[in-house]
Amino acid sequence: MAKVELKQPIVEEISAKIKDAQSVVLVDYRGLTVEQDTQLRRNLREAGVVYKVYKNTYMTRAFQGTEFEALAPYLEGPSAVAISTEDATAPARVIAEFAKKADKLEIKGGVVEGTVYDAKGMAAIASIPSREVLISKLLGSLQSPITNFARVMNQLAEKGGASACEAPAAEAPAEEAPAAEAPAAE
Repeated sequence: MAKVELKQPIVEEISAKIKDAQSVVLVDYRGLTVEQDTQLRRNLREAGVVYKVYKNTYMTRAFQGTEFEALAPYLEGPSAVAISTEDATAPARVIAEFAKKADKLEIKGGVVEGTVYDAKGMAAIASIPSREVLISKLLGSLQSPITNFARVMNQLAEKGGASACEAPAAEAPAEEAPAAEAPAAE
């Protein structure tokens, strides 16, 4: 069996994983202990991210002709790939958080929803909260005015309802608004 025939299934495996990917992040994992690598893999798996080490030549071949082809310059030295099909920011977020404890772990670059980012760009992407967090913040901000309105209505009801609000208004003398002056004709 020729070498190309042996490599083809691995290239096809990578191609299948990136086919529906929202994001692909390349990392340099040199210097991680086995324990750290195991913990990183666990964290990524819990976030729904596929993480695997492939040879750079396999990844280069799999990326050819796709939106991930722009990652070729980052494929130097040992590389691992983190692929997410669900949450575009998950790989960068989990890796950046883990890199705070394991300083040897470095993000090389990545593609998020079709846009290529270097290490600094991926750090910015990592700071974006997950989709669920963003949705809960949106719902909270939409719910806040309704909650405040309900709170005010409840306080009015406790003070005697609408009649408590109308009584002071009825006692106050009605002020007439000054008549608007017509502009002088020139």
